[in-house]
Amino acid sequence: MKKYLFIILCISFFQLQAQTYQPEKIKKKAIQYYEQAVEYLRDQSYKESVPFLQKAIAADTNYVDAILSLAGVYGQLKKHDLSVHNYEWAKRKDTNYFKQYHLPYSINLAGMGKFQEALEAVNYFLAIPKISPNSIKAGRFRKRCYEFALNYQTTHPITNYIFAPENLGDSVNSEKSEYYPAVTIDDSLLVFTRRGDGYREDFMQSKIVQKAYRKATLINGDINLEPSKGAITVSADGEWMIFAGNFGRKKGFGDFDLYISFYTPDGWSEPENLGPNINTEFWESSPSLSPDKRVLYFSSNRYGGVGGKDLYYSVRMANGKFGPAMNLGDSINTTGDELAPYIHADNQTLFFTSDGLPGYGGSDLYLMRKQDDGTWSTPENLGYPINTIDDEGSFAVSADGLTAYYASDRSDSRGGLDLYKFKLRNDIRPAKTLYVKGKVFDKNTGKGLPCTVELIDNSNGKALMKIQTDELGEYFITLPKGKDYTFTVNRKGYLFYTELYELKNKEADSTYKKDIPLEPVALNTKVILNNIQFEVNSYKLLPVSLIELDKLLQILTENPTLKVEISGHTDNLGNAADNLKLSTNRAKAVVDYLVSKNISASRLTYKGYGSTKPIADNATEKGRAKNRRTEFTIISL
Repeated sequence: MKKYLFIILCISFFQLQAQTYQPEKIKKKAIQYYEQAVEYLRDQSYKESVPFLQKAIAADTNYVDAILSLAGVYGQLKKHDLSVHNYEWAKRKDTNYFKQYHLPYSINLAGMGKFQEALEAVNYFLAIPKISPNSIKAGRFRKRCYEFALNYQTTHPITNYIFAPENLGDSVNSEKSEYYPAVTIDDSLLVFTRRGDGYREDFMQSKIVQKAYRKATLINGDINLEPSKGAITVSADGEWMIFAGNFGRKKGFGDFDLYISFYTPDGWSEPENLGPNINTEFWESSPSLSPDKRVLYFSSNRYGGVGGKDLYYSVRMANGKFGPAMNLGDSINTTGDELAPYIHADNQTLFFTSDGLPGYGGSDLYLMRKQDDGTWSTPENLGYPINTIDDEGSFAVSADGLTAYYASDRSDSRGGLDLYKFKLRNDIRPAKTLYVKGKVFDKNTGKGLPCTVELIDNSNGKALMKIQTDELGEYFITLPKGKDYTFTVNRKGYLFYTELYELKNKEADSTYKKDIPLEPVALNTKVILNNIQFEVNSYKLLPVSLIELDKLLQILTENPTLKVEISGHTDNLGNAADNLKLSTNRAKAVVDYLVSKNISASRLTYKGYGSTKPIADNATEKGRAKNRRTEFTIISL
């Protein structure tokens, strides 16, 4: 961490030319107050030192060293406006004496967001003859930070955005430090870590009712038994918690390891070590789980990384275990430390902290967005005033993409780090994310079916989310807005289910409840292909149709003796003969696609029915849309 230390612990006696400040003439009473302040400063008791520094200045308003010390103290307390006020007061007292203080003065100007003035101040400092190499190094570092800030202002013009972090209050925060917030997708539960006595850390939860935070309580169950713990995350559905713990060699592999706990009616289960694919003899922490529970992101200082602490990810395998951890690469990781990854519910936006990427001074918050090819975009700094000259830490964002949570030791902290929330700027928001939940069951018996549920992005045909239902067939899958999706459910021996969610250009309900009956593969079963689309008045398949056709292809491949009829249907608009011809050609286009994928033509027939078999009222557009459809019927097993 890059820190700046500029608290004066004793009176300076720089003898500079044209000096007007005369330390030797300071009143004795003022010096006595100053020496009392120094006792507190030696213990880093900054707040306690303030009254004595104020008394020293009141006793002698020419006491420049006391004014400078008070400016430094206010800087440590993040009261940058008061710090700058006192530095400027000292500067007016004696410009030459103040020269050496242009560096801390610049830092506090930057703390107020006055980056141009900060740059001018640090340039003045660097021009001072014969300053030490360490001073030059510190000054040049700050200069780069101020130049970055000014460039960010130019490239990210921000209008009508008010950054107003709100302390979550006494129900959540205490005189201890609170950090590593995470929230469930329905915004009903906030979980976080609270510092206890000594090395103890406890996992806490606060229920959110009508946007109010209930009194935080210890998370019950075995999850809190061990004292040495750290970062925690909760799955989007609230069923899993993954956290860092240092439980010794008997339970772990070395330093902090990652553990998982599952929700039960009796509380959270006994933690299970995630094993050698995730954990090493080194440090693993700050976990974040993707909303479909398939990918785990975390930070580790293991051997072979790019820098100190790097970001890694692990993909869950078919057997339910997480696979070998992989480094996110040197386009993201630096020679510094990357920490606190947080994957949003949209499964496309990853937030994290870094002190190695260009920024404002300490550890800054960044985001990356997943590209269509699966790679990540270049990390983007979240900008001032979210990032400051200090270290920014753990971070989370609600499912609606509007509200961010973070830990900070702002001036209104109850003690140490507190949890705050604030509204994100439009340009750095993830996609608002809804969810679909329900149960998949056998249509004939009603029995729940374990199966695969996928959410496919219609723009590229790739799976955005992929989950397995539980043993009862229950599922929960997130649904980011801003795109059109095909929702599919698959189980061998059953006909697939599809549903189209068009969220690109319209508002949607807050959530969807969808219980899904799957039909066993059986003779004469008929299935409507909900997402087969053609060009207008044409039988040319649109690319989005291939998503559903590939599911039909999967059934035909898994059941090599199955034969089906593909049927095409239209609404009643237009000429009946033309409709019959169009529906026939569209059915044939589907067959041609399946044959091109090595399905024998002998297993496929097609027929167009035009408008002769409507399933809805042709008097409305909604009804006509239902009638314009493609179906398949099993004609032989």
